[in-house]
Amino acid sequence: MWWLADPKDLHRISDRLSSVYVDRCHIDRDDNAVVLVNRERTIRVPAAMVATLLLGPGTRITNAAVRLLADSGTAICWVGEYGVRFYASGLGPSRSGELLLRQAYLVTRTKERLAVARRMFGMRFPGEDVSTATMQQLRGREGARVKKIYREQSVRTGVPWDGRTYKPGQPFEAGDDINRLLSAAHSCLYGISHAAVVGLGASPALGFIHTGGATSFVLDIADLYKAEFTIPIAFDLAAKGLTSERDARTAFRDRVRDGKLMTRIVRDIKSLLLEDGHAFTDEDLHELWDDELGNVPGGINWASDYADSLNEQAFIAVSGPPVDDEKVDF
Repeated sequence: MWWLADPKDLHRISDRLSSVYVDRCHIDRDDNAVVLVNRERTIRVPAAMVATLLLGPGTRITNAAVRLLADSGTAICWVGEYGVRFYASGLGPSRSGELLLRQAYLVTRTKERLAVARRMFGMRFPGEDVSTATMQQLRGREGARVKKIYREQSVRTGVPWDGRTYKPGQPFEAGDDINRLLSAAHSCLYGISHAAVVGLGASPALGFIHTGGATSFVLDIADLYKAEFTIPIAFDLAAKGLTSERDARTAFRDRVRDGKLMTRIVRDIKSLLLEDGHAFTDEDLHELWDDELGNVPGGINWASDYADSLNEQAFIAVSGPPVDDEKVDF
């Protein structure tokens, strides 16, 4: 078993932004905790303390455990080994939509969207001022930066570089060995980024630089880390003659197995979407929108005052005759 958060850290997490990765375990429920059982040990994890549970290969989970995690607002993600693939996710109703609403607000307003995109590019150009750059200028600078990185990695490793070749729909079949390794490593980075986005409750589709795809925001986030992680990994593997997709996947897995990248992605997503000093909450508020009053509490019969002003003939009800349902044996 491998933990993205150290087990002892779970007891001091107050903002529920921890992630726990589990593989080769049976997962069940015991009161308000999920129980992780394998051949070596049994560990109880309070469900309400975990924001995202990442289920790796060899895991089995019971309906009772899923129900508890859903009631606790914990996201469940089915991933590849050490999170380098993202397969599916589930999230119960007890979870705030605050981050998603904030993301939708920013991405649908040109000024705010440009500001977030500038912050993303600013993370790639440390020490440079991008506060007044247009998207065209930023894309040009990014293209030049990436070309420089490829050239530097080629010189460092001695691997020939003739440019990036990528074929949509068939990423691992296009180009030479180094291009196939880059595509394989990038797909692993997309997987762990996707898990982080979903686990936080943000939308994978609402991107700020990329747009139009179901994973546009995932691509935005992953691009922040390619120069540090996947590009060097691909060139190192090519220099050693290791050119299979599995080589890239296992190398990336070993590079991120300490969990620091996941923690960093979570922190960066929050800094991009939330205002400075904003206290993010994952509490499900169950509010109703009102165009004049703002949000109002849900779970209240707002018809009571309205109904008192109406007479007895203001409502019409139509009800059919009772029907005896036939019993169906399953």
